[in-house]
Amino acid sequence: MGSMGPPHPSLLLVFARASCLFLLFCLRLGDSCPQPCQCPDHVGSVAVDCSFRGLQEVPQDIPPDTVLLKLHANQISHLPDGAFQHLHRLRELDLSRNAIEAIGPSTFTGLAGGLRLLDLSYNRIQRIPKDALGKLGAKIRLSHNPLHCECALQEALWELKLDPGSVDEITCHTSVQEEFVGKPLVQALDAGASLCSVPHRTTDVAMLVTMFGWFAMVITYVVYYVRHNQEDARRHLEYLKSLPSAPAAKDPLGLGP
Repeated sequence: MGSMGPPHPSLLLVFARASCLFLLFCLRLGDSCPQPCQCPDHVGSVAVDCSFRGLQEVPQDIPPDTVLLKLHANQISHLPDGAFQHLHRLRELDLSRNAIEAIGPSTFTGLAGGLRLLDLSYNRIQRIPKDALGKLGAKIRLSHNPLHCECALQEALWELKLDPGSVDEITCHTSVQEEFVGKPLVQALDAGASLCSVPHRTTDVAMLVTMFGWFAMVITYVVYYVRHNQEDARRHLEYLKSLPSAPAAKDPLGLGP
């Protein structure tokens, strides 16, 4: 049996190119996963798991083709504007169990097109601006936040697609109406209650009090003006009475008796 000859040069070239591509692919995966996160395979998509890492802020080097981003159970307290605007393919964003206190109108800029789930449960959010989440088409979880229930929150919730599985756990920590405190907010709103009636009633009462005050001032001024004029007239009349009577005029023709 004859000895085999050397490999064909074209085969060597193909093998070398494939090896280089594989090496570049592996290097890319290693470089694209932010530290100290993990990037497991997620049905052929890019998944970034940064959970339980003690993070205090959102990593800045998240791959732009990330589909699933898990940031739950960290110590993140602030979400800067546009923190996720480069993640155009993002479908799920888990920010639960952090220390987030506020959401800005531009926090989730760039995610309106494809985001399907946004988990903000178990944070420290008290207020939600109307324009902060209204443009998102994703299901949103807001349970277990110390929400302050007011008209602005009610108007914001009307614009949201709340997750049905956690909607009953959205409760009022504080409220403009004491009867809402500690109760499921959405259930109360569905039953016909309203957080927007209190400000209107307060405004109406304030207007009535203001109008009554102005009316009382006008009446007081009129009474003072009338009494003042009466006093002036009385003094003037007394002054006229105190004047001596004028002597009778002499008869220039001497026709008197």
